[in-house]
Parts: sequence; C-alpha cells; structure tokens
Amino acid sequence: MGQNVPNTTFQRQDFEQFRLELYRQLDQLKDILATPNFGQQRHKLGAELELYLIDENAQASPSNQAVLQKLSDPQCQYELNQYNLEINLSAFDLDKTPLFHLKDELQQKLANLADVNKQLGISALPIGILPTLNDRDLRAQWMTPLGRYHCLSRQLMSQRGSDFHIKINGDEPLDMCLADISAEGANTSLQIHLMTSPERFTRVFNAAQLTLPLVTAISANSPTFLGRQLWDETRIALFKQSIDVRHNNALLPNEPARVSYGYGWLRNNVWDLFAEAVALYPPIIPLRDASESINGTPQHLPKLAELGLHMGTLWPWHRPVYDHHNNGHMRIEFRAIASGPTVDDMLANAALAIGLAEGLADDVDEIIALMPFKYAEHNFYRAAQFGLDAKILWPLHHKYQLQTVPIEQVIESMLTTARNGLSRIGISADESNYFMSIIEQRLDSGLTGARWQRHTLQHYRQIMSNDAALKAMVLAYQRNYQSGNNLCQWERPWQ
Repeated sequence: MGQNVPNTTFQRQDFEQFRLELYRQLDQLKDILATPNFGQQRHKLGAELELYLIDENAQASPSNQAVLQKLSDPQCQYELNQYNLEINLSAFDLDKTPLFHLKDELQQKLANLADVNKQLGISALPIGILPTLNDRDLRAQWMTPLGRYHCLSRQLMSQRGSDFHIKINGDEPLDMCLADISAEGANTSLQIHLMTSPERFTRVFNAAQLTLPLVTAISANSPTFLGRQLWDETRIALFKQSIDVRHNNALLPNEPARVSYGYGWLRNNVWDLFAEAVALYPPIIPLRDASESINGTPQHLPKLAELGLHMGTLWPWHRPVYDHHNNGHMRIEFRAIASGPTVDDMLANAALAIGLAEGLADDVDEIIALMPFKYAEHNFYRAAQFGLDAKILWPLHHKYQLQTVPIEQVIESMLTTARNGLSRIGISADESNYFMSIIEQRLDSGLTGARWQRHTLQHYRQIMSNDAALKAMVLAYQRNYQSGNNLCQWERPWQ
C-alpha cells in the first residue's frame, strides 16, 4: 500500500479482471520459484519505523505534510493519519553488521527529523500507541490527504457496510464504534524485512510464527488507548478490529480477517501463502499495472505488481514479500513489533525475532508436529494481552510434552537459540551480544515498555487527574527516549 493509488472508484468489471490477473500471476510465481537461481544473492536486512508526531502538550500533532515538505527526504514517507510518518531504512548485508548499520542510519534520520520538527514546535516519538490520543483524533478529517488512504478507507468501509466495532478487554475495558478506519493509524510499529533463501523459507517462517509470542511479550509497548489501560500490546487487538470488514455470517462462520496470525503451519513452500491470500480474500483495490515489465523479460523477472498490491491489502503479522530485482528473492516482513521505546530497544527486539526464527528453523518441524496451530495462536494473543505475565503452552520441560508455563521462563530458555540463529546468518558476536544483552536486562529487571508505561501512569494518577497523568507520563517517556538510554536505564517515577 505504499505505492501511488488514485482516489478513484471501481466497477465490477475491474474486480473481475483484477482477480483473473491474480490467478495468472500465481502461475507465474510458481514458475519463478522453480528457477534454479531464484534468491541466489547476498541476503540483507532492512526495516521501516512508524512514528507519532506530538506537540509540546503531548497531544497528537497532524503535521506530517509540513514535516515531510521541510525534510525533503525520500526515505521518509506519509502514514495513514496526519500525526504519523514512516522512515524507510536501507537494506544491509547480513554478514556486515546490519543491526549496527540500521542503528546508525536510524539515529541520523531521527536527528534530521528532530531539527525540522524543532522549527515547527513538535517532536517525533516512537511509541506503539500514543496514550494521550482522544476521540477527536480518530476522525476522517485527520487522515492524510493521499489517494491511496482514502481509496483504501472507502473500499474497506464499503465491504464492512456499517461502523467498525472496537471491543477490547483489560483493566479498563473499551467498547466503541467508529465510522472510518482512522483507528488503524493509531498503531505504530517497527517492521523488519529479512531476506530468506527459498529452501529455508518454510522452516524460518514457521519458526517465526511459533516464537512470535515470545517477541510480543518482551517487546510490548502499547498498554493504553484513549486513556484506558487495556492489553500490554493493545495494537494486536486494535489493528485487527479497526479494519475488520467481517460480519456475523451464518454462511461464513469462519470468514478470515484481513489482519491475522494465520490459518495453519506452512507445509510446502512460500507459494502457498500467496495462493491462500488470493483464494481467501476478495480484492479491495483492483488497480492494474501498466508498466512494461509486467510480463518480465529474459533479463528481468516480472514485477507481479497486482499480486504485490493484493498482498499489501492484507496484514498478517508475518507477511511474505516477493521482490523481482536481480535474481529475485523472498523475504519475511516481521510486522508485530511495536514502535519504541528507543532505537536500541527496537533493534534488540528485531535481533531476538530474527534470531529465534533462524535459530529454531532446523528443529521447528519437530515442535509443530505436537503444537496445533490454534495453540500457537492462543499463545500469541495471551502474550499480547498479558505481556511477561502471560502463561503459554510450550514443551519447556520435555520436548514431547506441552505444558502451561510462564512465558518469561520460555524466553530465558530460548536466548541461546536466538544467539545461534544470529550467528548462523552472519551476525557478528559483538553485534549479537550488544543487542541480546538488552533483552537479558529486560528479563532480569522484569521491565518492558508496557510495564514502564503502566507503572508510571498509575503513579501520576495518584496525584493528578487522568488527563494530566497521561500527559505527564508521555512527557516523561519523551524525556527518557531523548536521553539515549535504553529502557532499563530509564528513570522510574514510581520508585
């Protein structure tokens, strides 16, 4: 959905032709994957970071147009709402300290952004959900005025046919309806792109799915939405519900959501994920590609633009991405990691995620043989709701026996696996130690971004109103983020 999409309407014929093109490109993709040299190139790691823009009162600032005009950096792009923007980072070779390179580039981009924001009296903040958001911020008028967002909104609303229902339990449950998709923009994340060889893709993908609850629990940073304390990683529930076009349909009781954990372990190869996406989900933006490379040439692989656009209107927590450049490649987009609290913390979360996926890949078939997919999905949602307090099903004490165990113990038991996975793909020992030590500090202290926000908000609520406490907490979060210290070195107002 990052491409230019006009704000237009479509006819029934457009959808029919688009679907036929998806079928054709699925056949093309099957042939491409069978090409001997497909994916034969240096593997890289890349990332995208979504941010909030806030004013001096810690309120959302709908300023992305002014910021990006002054910044004039093609790697910085619009997001759905005017108080968000995205930094698209470069891709770096896996065996040439990619995490350190991502850190350096991200710090430079954030410094440039801070210089521009200072002129406008605002700041950028990496945080999963801004706690000071209020009902007024969730209106269509604050949507970024680009065709792709308004087209997406109109198509999703048309399929829904009624208001979107947000219902999230927690300490302070939320139940509300929204007339548009603006709440989707309340969620910001760090998205990691890991190039993966075709022969290892299935196992790495399944390992990423299996270990996602561990990453979600330790990286949680979104406990508050509209002033209410909900899940440790509220984004997981909010994102799904904010664009959920499904209805209670007796004919389709298990109709798939466009935001999902998935529908089963990957059994064959990556083509199955694309075929499933085409079979299960109707197109919502049937825009045809008119470029000359649609069919490819003897020297270049086809873009499969329509298939890519369709995949971009689905939001699984791990998404396969096809790239036609050079010999072509597949990569896994890790989409569940929250934005914030700091650059080091986010890249530590990324290191854990890719380390676990690569480190467990060779053994994952044995584990998923005894782990029904619905149990893994259950683990994911428990981790999102309860963070490090979650208990999950895992073969912790015996490799052939699932037991309900504290997720903290599982994470601790898997740290060596993550380090081995990083080493396997070429990450240096210094780089691995630097970022994995941050994860270990969080485990030792029991502190996550979500817990820091909860404790700080509860502290301020004892001495001021809820609105004032939310503001004070966000400003304290901002001061600590700007200090450059990682989360475990932050001030703790409640102590």
